[in-house]
Amino acid sequence: MERLPMFYGAPPHIFEKARELRKTMTEAENVLWERLKKKQLGYRFRRQHPLSEFIADFYCHAAKLVIEVEGCIHELEKQKDYDLERTKELESFGITVLRFTNEQVENEIEDVLNNIKLYLNCKTFQTDP
Repeated sequence: MERLPMFYGAPPHIFEKARELRKTMTEAENVLWERLKKKQLGYRFRRQHPLSEFIADFYCHAAKLVIEVEGCIHELEKQKDYDLERTKELESFGITVLRFTNEQVENEIEDVLNNIKLYLNCKTFQTDP
C-alpha cells in the first residue's frame, strides 16, 4: 500500500502511536470529533492521522488541512518552538494548520466550526477554475 500521498511517508511506529491516541482522545478532541465526523462540514476528516513523523489531531486530505486542539502545555516556550517547527514542516507539504485551544473547542464550538468552514469555503473557492 502506498502511504506517501496521504501519510507523507509516516513510518509504522507513527501509525501504532496514532491508534493508541484514538483510544485516549481528550475531552476537547472528542467534542470537535463529534462535529467533524461523517462529513458534517462537507469534507471527510480523519482523527489522530499520521503525517510524516507527526500525528495530526484532525486531518482533511481533500483540503490539506490539519486542525490541532491544544491544551495548556502548548503555552510552554519549548512546546511553542516545537509546534512552530512542526507547522513549518507540514506547510512544506502544502498543508495548512489551524490551531484552537481546548477552551475554545469546549466553550465556543460554533465559533471554531465557523472558522473551519470559512477556511474550507475559501479553499474550495481558490481551487475552482
